[in-house]
Amino acid sequence: MSRFPLTTQELQTQAPALFTEEPHYEASDKYHFVSTIEVINAIKALNWYPTSVQQSSVKDTAKEGYQRHIVRFRHFDDLLNPQENAVELLLFNSHDRSTAFSISAGIYRFVCANGLVIADSVFESYKIKHIGERDNDVHTAIANITAFKPKLEAKIDRFESIALSQSEKESFARSSIPLRFEEHLEVNPTDLLIPHRDEDTKEDLYTVLNVIQENLLRGNISGINKTTGRRFTSREVTSIARDVDVNQCLWDIAERIASIKEPNLALAA
Repeated sequence: MSRFPLTTQELQTQAPALFTEEPHYEASDKYHFVSTIEVINAIKALNWYPTSVQQSSVKDTAKEGYQRHIVRFRHFDDLLNPQENAVELLLFNSHDRSTAFSISAGIYRFVCANGLVIADSVFESYKIKHIGERDNDVHTAIANITAFKPKLEAKIDRFESIALSQSEKESFARSSIPLRFEEHLEVNPTDLLIPHRDEDTKEDLYTVLNVIQENLLRGNISGINKTTGRRFTSREVTSIARDVDVNQCLWDIAERIASIKEPNLALAA
């Protein structure tokens, strides 16, 4: 992910689906088409700039150019004065009826180039359906996320202030295993706690969250298939939907841990 905004040409090269100008032919007449590039330009006008883009691969070639895509934006202030963590705006869309247009909040952590997607329990995604009337608009969604930004930054500070014991870290890792591995696949929770850089050899909740997230998503975790007895090694998660789901569920677990460790703060939030 770039520290600088992507140009229109880079967006076109990396995700042509952003520039599709009509829905897939299978969409009904009631389908409300939302042009992604028009939304991107509207978001840029409100001081959020695209820094990363991804589109899903398709098995049906007829869906090429209409598939699910995600664009991550960073506010002008965070581009001008980068900090260790930056609140991001995430735009999801598709033109084949598979994904509703939505805007969510996320966090980008510079030290490991990881992007966390915030759970709906913390910030409810702003969705505009492709069918029927569009009751809300992009400006309202961005205003909501912009207003939420300082609260999310304060939540990161709270997570960083909560120290976890080794047993608590292992409990966190153990709770995260079902997010990535099916029941018949057995992995050692401590493998999910192995940091990949010196900066991550800390015991706070936020660092542990990021270490587990990176290990779950990047793959290369070994385990045993209890059904066949064979060993396996996990692969990197490349699916947009799976990535988002793992991220949101991990954040939700971290929220529960914070509530257990500091219930008074949870009640006051």
